[in-house]
Amino acid sequence: MRVIITAATDLEMAGCAKKASQLFKKSKIKISFHATGIGILASGVKLTQLASTHQPDLIIQMGIAGCYIKTEPLGKVWVVASESIADLGVREKGVFKDLFESQLLKDNEAPFKKRKITNPNIKTLNVLKTNTATAVTINEITTAPKRIKEIMDAHTPVLESMEGAAMHYVGSITNTPFIQIRAVSNYVGERNKTKWKLKESIEQVEAYVLTYLATLENGLK
Repeated sequence: MRVIITAATDLEMAGCAKKASQLFKKSKIKISFHATGIGILASGVKLTQLASTHQPDLIIQMGIAGCYIKTEPLGKVWVVASESIADLGVREKGVFKDLFESQLLKDNEAPFKKRKITNPNIKTLNVLKTNTATAVTINEITTAPKRIKEIMDAHTPVLESMEGAAMHYVGSITNTPFIQIRAVSNYVGERNKTKWKLKESIEQVEAYVLTYLATLENGLK
């Protein structure tokens, strides 16, 4: 089984890569790690290259995320079920309209379903039965309360990242099985990084991915 593990930055996966190289040295799972770069464009290009060149059986996108729900604990790990691109559209007279509202895309135009890019294999690939989340991907980090409310009203997201939709889009278009796994490092809008749990969230997602790989390996025996 060929598994590619990606993250936007080396910071989010370096520890996992080091441990996996030892834990799965003689495994039936052949694992490689690749940083895709930050943002939809860089990650979309890299993921397309990885999917077409390596033709993996699974791509795991791991990383951190902001959370819109302040009652959810920092460090919690989620599996992302669906993605929306929250800042692709037009702002007219102070009102933001996405590509669907602007009628530039149809609600179910591939790879979208009801304006979201879902993971079609979520039930079979969520082998640890982890809580799933709706997420949005943005190119500009959200800080303004008004903009946060706009996104919440439009998409009802739990998580926010800068690369998730690229994984869902590329995986859907290339028919490559994928799963997106994220740990919450901060609440959306909070820019005081002393209140973030960056180190802890990276450790949580790292441990989760290693457990996930071990579960996959056991399923191959």
